[in-house]
Amino acid sequence: MSDRKNVLMICTDHWSGSLLGCAGRKDIMTPTLDYLANNGIRYENFYSECPVCIPARRSMMTGLTPKTHGDRAYADRMPMPDVPTLAETFRENGYQTMAVGKLHVYPQRNRIGFEDVILTEEGRYEMGAVDDYQIWLGEHGYLGQEFLHGMGNNTYYTRTWHLDEQAHPTNWVTKQMMAQIKRKDPTRPFFFYCSYQFPHPPLVPLSTFWDMYNEDEIEEPSGQDWLDDSYIFKAMCEAERIYTEKEKKRARRAFFAQCTHIDYEIRLLIGTLRESNLLDDTIIVFTSDHGDMLFNHEMVAKRAFYEEATCIPLIISGKPVVSKRGTVEKKLGQMADLMPTLLDLCGLPIPQTVEGISLVSEKEHPYIYGEVNENEKAARMIRWKQYKLIYYPCGNIRQLFDLEKDPKETHNCAADLAYQETRKTMEQMLIENLYGNDLAWITDGELTGFAPGEYHSKADYGLYNQRGYHWPTPGGYSNQGNNA
Repeated sequence: MSDRKNVLMICTDHWSGSLLGCAGRKDIMTPTLDYLANNGIRYENFYSECPVCIPARRSMMTGLTPKTHGDRAYADRMPMPDVPTLAETFRENGYQTMAVGKLHVYPQRNRIGFEDVILTEEGRYEMGAVDDYQIWLGEHGYLGQEFLHGMGNNTYYTRTWHLDEQAHPTNWVTKQMMAQIKRKDPTRPFFFYCSYQFPHPPLVPLSTFWDMYNEDEIEEPSGQDWLDDSYIFKAMCEAERIYTEKEKKRARRAFFAQCTHIDYEIRLLIGTLRESNLLDDTIIVFTSDHGDMLFNHEMVAKRAFYEEATCIPLIISGKPVVSKRGTVEKKLGQMADLMPTLLDLCGLPIPQTVEGISLVSEKEHPYIYGEVNENEKAARMIRWKQYKLIYYPCGNIRQLFDLEKDPKETHNCAADLAYQETRKTMEQMLIENLYGNDLAWITDGELTGFAPGEYHSKADYGLYNQRGYHWPTPGGYSNQGNNA
C-alpha cells in the first residue's frame, strides 16, 4: 500500500443513526453498512449539532460550529464562510478532489474547494442553476420529468419511482461516482465525496426495494409521556398530523426502502474500488447530515433534538483502519469533527480555523451543544454523559432524558427529584453557550425564556415546495418556504 490514503466519503440526507442493522434494528436491511461497521469503527454518539441540511453541511465542510459559520436556521443564500474547507485542505495537500451529488451550498455551482463537482440539487431552479442530473435527464429522453411522480420533497406520501431505474437519482449518483473512481489521477491520492439526496423525501423508492419490506414488520414509532398542548409541541407536531395511519406505515416502508437502496449501491462503489486496485488504500466513511423523526413522538423531518433527528451514523472503515476493526466508539462527536478526523487519519495538517476535534485522537468533548431555529421554534441542546437536555425558550420548557435508561426518550426527567443536580449542571452548560438574541432568555442567571403567543397553524398552498413539470425551465420563483 502507498503511504498516502485515499478517502471515499459517502453522505446521505435524513438518515438516523439508529436505522442500521448493526445498531440493533432488526426491521431494516443494511447489510453493506453493517459489514463496514463490523470491520471498522462505528460511532454511537455522533450528533448533528444543527439538524437541518445547510447548517449541518457547513459544519461538515468547514469544521466550524453554527455560532461561527453563521447559520442555525437554514439560510439558503448565505455564502460559505471564508475559511479552508475540507475539500480545499485535501486539494492543497496534493489530493485529487471530486464531489458527486448534493452539496447544498450557495451559489449552487460553488465548488467549495473541490476540483470539480457533478451536481444534483433536487431541482432547485429558484437558486439560479440547472444541475448536472437535470442536464443528463434531458440528454437521455427524460427532459423535465424527474418530479412527475407527484410526490413532494418535504412530504411523506409515497409511490414507487416512475422512470427507468437508471434515471433514479440514487442510481445516477452511484454511476457518476464509479466513473470518477475509474478516472482517478494515478499520480495523486483522492478525496472523493459521494452525496445521496435520499432517504430525504420525496419517498419514491424503486419497486425492487419497496417489495423487500412488509409494513407490519417495521417497528412502531416511539411514544412518550411528555407531549402536551404547549405552543412548541403544537408547532413541532403539526406536519405529522395530516397523515393517516395507513399513510404513516407506507411512508416508513418507503423510507426504509430508500435506505436499503443506498446500502446496495454502496456495494457497487466498493466493487469499483476493488476492481481499480484502489480498495486497500481507501478509507471509507459513511454519515448523514441529520436524521428524520419519521413519526416518532408524533413528528416528522428534522429541526429537533430527539435522537431520531440529531443522532446520526458515522462509520469509518476500510483496510487502512483494520487495527480498529469492530470498534464501537461511545465518545461524543459532532459534525464539526468530521473535517479534523479525516485529515488526521490521512496525516494532514488541520487548519487553525477548525473548531472540531479529531475523533481518532485522544481528545474528547466534555459535552455537545446544539442549536436550531430562531424565535418561537428555537431549540437548544446539551448532550453530556448519558444525559440530554433540550430547552425550548418559547414557554421556558425543559426536557431531560437519561439515554442509558430510556434510549427512546419516552420519559422527561426534568421534574424528577433524582435528576435535579444533573439538570442544574446542564442548564448552566447551556447558559454558557447562549449568545446574541438568545441572551434575552436569561434573567438573573436563570433560564426564563419567553411567553408564547396564541398558536395559529399556517396554510401552505405550495404543498411544502411541491415540484412540477420541469420543462421548459420554471420561472417566476421567489424564495418562499423551506426548500430543505
